[in-house]
Amino acid sequence: MSKGKTMKVYGITGSIACGKSKVTHYLIERGYLVVDADLISRNALTIDQECILKVQELFGCVKDGIVDRKALGRIVFHDKNAKKQLEAIIHPYVILKMKEEIEKNKERDCIFLDIPLLYESHLEYLCDEIIVVYLDEQRQVQRLMARDHIDESYAYTIINNQISSLKKREMADIVFDNNQGIEELYKQIDEFIERISHEEIINE
Repeated sequence: MSKGKTMKVYGITGSIACGKSKVTHYLIERGYLVVDADLISRNALTIDQECILKVQELFGCVKDGIVDRKALGRIVFHDKNAKKQLEAIIHPYVILKMKEEIEKNKERDCIFLDIPLLYESHLEYLCDEIIVVYLDEQRQVQRLMARDHIDESYAYTIINNQISSLKKREMADIVFDNNQGIEELYKQIDEFIERISHEEIINE
């Protein structure tokens, strides 16, 4: 007797420069739906008129209906209170859109939410299970320096503003270890896909 189809929601996260985008791109190539929280955040400041109006009222860096993202970035980077105010505008929009995507795709077997600051934003409740892409701190620092063309000191400043990669690994339901190179990472993803495909067959 069938138990009835229940879509599973997987959150994907990981500290900066740990290789999360490689995982999400691979899942998309394999035909899975990945909802990108960063893209939704950008949409909040580019297409959502209510969010743009609130930014105008609080920060004033909107011209002809377009947010000056660089000017806004300079404001919130140096002001923690301003950063919290901006998050209070963007986060509800992002959460609403992710919930809409979950509801719209509930006939699928599973959906992935790509949320870089999932733990920092306390969005665990949106997910059935959370995947963390893990990289040790030394490799993380080197990758961030090379990717963003910054020095070691600034790389550590950025990394220390997030929950550590090690702590996120401890909090995860599922870990993809990215310390052994891209082929090993893809192998772990393939094994995960095989496991969830088997679970889907059993639950049909």
